Order: sequence, then structure tokens, then C-alpha cells
Amino acid sequence: MKQLSILGSTGSIGTNALNVVAANPESYRVTGLAAGSNVDLLANQILRFQPSAVALRDGTQAEALERRLGRHRRTSVYSGMEGLIRVATLEEADTVVSAISGSAGLKPTYAAVQAGKEIALANKETMVMAGSLVMKEARKQGASVIPVDSEHSAILQCLLGHPREDLKRVILTASGGPFNHVPLEELSLVTPLQALRHPNWNMGRKITIDSATLMNKGLEVIEAKWLFDLSMEQIDVLIHPQSIVHSLVEYRDGSVIAQLGIPDMMTPISYALSYPHHKETSLPSLKLEEEPPLTFSLPESRKFRCLGLAFEAAQVGDSMPAVLNAANEEAVDLFLEERIGFLEIPLLIEKTMEAHRPFRIDTLEKVLEADAWARQTVRRYRQEKNKRGG
Repeated sequence: MKQLSILGSTGSIGTNALNVVAANPESYRVTGLAAGSNVDLLANQILRFQPSAVALRDGTQAEALERRLGRHRRTSVYSGMEGLIRVATLEEADTVVSAISGSAGLKPTYAAVQAGKEIALANKETMVMAGSLVMKEARKQGASVIPVDSEHSAILQCLLGHPREDLKRVILTASGGPFNHVPLEELSLVTPLQALRHPNWNMGRKITIDSATLMNKGLEVIEAKWLFDLSMEQIDVLIHPQSIVHSLVEYRDGSVIAQLGIPDMMTPISYALSYPHHKETSLPSLKLEEEPPLTFSLPESRKFRCLGLAFEAAQVGDSMPAVLNAANEEAVDLFLEERIGFLEIPLLIEKTMEAHRPFRIDTLEKVLEADAWARQTVRRYRQEKNKRGG
């Protein structure tokens, strides 16, 4: 029986992971849960799964949770980043589901790797910011990093049983988000509410905006580089609006192997937890005869500038991907707060990247230094624009 700590248990990935656990009580036990500030949902999860420890990033909410659970609780409650790290490194946990959204997942995920835990990775920002450090530490500790993202799960499955020297390239698919067929000139008027209406996937706010800009695919490109030890020349992206083909792998003889499935995160989550086995889920079978025609096209580079910026950051390397990620998080927050327009997201990221002088990433502190610099730079640019009346 696998002992699980789930970081980000109240988000879409975390709740789906707990659904997998509930459907397979003979295979999994929850030892730890960590969340941001959703006390109500976390309290319900505690009652159902009885973990030994939980953490909330918000200290005030952690105190509220302690009062709610009462003095006879069996679950220890922690708070802040120290609390997240504690849940990520629980001695009894052998597998950590890393599903905290954004850069906040970096420290606890890295701590879990250092502790030799198996990582079911849904937090792509960890790999974007510190992929070289994470994979180096995983090799040192003998820790497995199994992807949860549907695209990387697909690549992993398509690689199994094939010599790595035969690999030519991987092709990540992208739905194109809600604006795939919207002309570029109309995107300046897009509202956060419109951008949050993803046609295929039910995800958190930040990742949904990233899907609308295609930055999510750009982050996945960088993640794929580190997870599968690829050069950037070996990674391509195709728009596939139906989200049935989750990714493809091409071999040097021309063979192309694809992984298909209905667009539901329960499948890759279940596979990450049961790897290399495929456990039965409650999902229906994919019936291709009932699906619309499957189509593929190249992304429009002018419309989806964020994807190109991600490729550029990966080519530069060093601290640039961490800067890209932090600038994107800040810009997305500004857009969701309706303080900038949709097309200003890539403009702010590009301006921040142009101002950055890359440096070597050899410690976690260096990663966080690049992250902090990028956030301060985005805020400064925005303040300067406000002073000019823009």
C-alpha cells in the first residue's frame, strides 16, 4: 500500500488524486495533505481520509482549522512554507503528489526529492525553475519523478519499451484554449471571465489563463526537456483542439506513437500513482467512432507569443526560465485583477526577459533570487506605466 502526501489537495489535481485514492482503498493511504487557504474543503478531506498531518499556507486559516477540528483531533496541523515542507517530507510517506499551483510548489517538492520520496509531479513550475537541480537531486537520492500532466504522462507511456537512442522528437499537443479561433486583433478586448472558459479542461484560474496564452504549453516544453533529457530541437508543439491525442513520440525510422484518451485528469493521475501499471478507473472508454474528426495544426506564433518566449528562455537556459515563470505569474495576476489587458501578458514577460542578465543556477537560493528579481521588475514596469497614465 502506497502512503501518500498530497500537496495542493484542495485544487483540481489534488481532489482528483483523492478520488483515485477513494476508488482504490486497498492500494493507497493518505498520510499528509497540504493546501493554500481552503479550510472547509481541507476539513472535509481530513474527516474522510484521516491523515496524520496537514498544512495550510495561510497561518490564520491553519489556526481556524485547529479550532474546527477540536482538541481531540488525531491530525497535526502545520502552517506556512515550513508546514508544507513538513507534510512533503513525512517519514511515513513514500509518494508525494506535487500539485501546488505555481512557484509556491518549488520548495516543498524539492524537499521531498531530497528526502528520497517518489514524486507524482503536477507542479510544472518546479521543473521550469529548477529542472537541472531537481533531476540531479533525484538521481542522487534514487527518487523517481513521474509526471502527472497528461502530455508528459503520454510521452512517458510512448517511450516505454523503446531504446532511447532511437528517439527523434516528442510532440506535445495543445488544445489552443478558448481563443484558438479568435483573431489576434480581437484579443486586446478579452476579459478574465472569457479567458477562464476553457473548452475541454476544468482547471485552476492560473493554469487556465496560461492555457489561453499557450504559456502553459511553453512551461510544459521546458518541463519535458528536463523530465526526458531532451534538447529543445527535439520538442515540437501542435494544436489539437479535441484533446484526445495527449502527445506523440517520433522515432528515427519514421514511426510515430501516440497516447489517446478522453480529456480527464483522472487517467494520468491514476497512472502516476500506479506506474508502471494501469489501474481501472470509473471513466468511460474512449469511443473514437463517436468523436469528431481529430485535427492538428501549428500554433500561430504572433497570437501565442508566450509559447515562443518559453522556447527562447529554454534556449538561453541558466536563470532565464525562472525569470520567465515569475514574470508570467505576476502578469497573470495583473490580468486577473483587470489591471492589464490580455495581450499585455506576453509584453510584460518579454520586457522582463530582455532586462535580465542570466546567471548560473546551481542552488535553490539562486533560483529564488531570479524569481524575486523578475517579480520586482514586473511590478516596477507596471508602476512606471501607471505614472505615465497607461
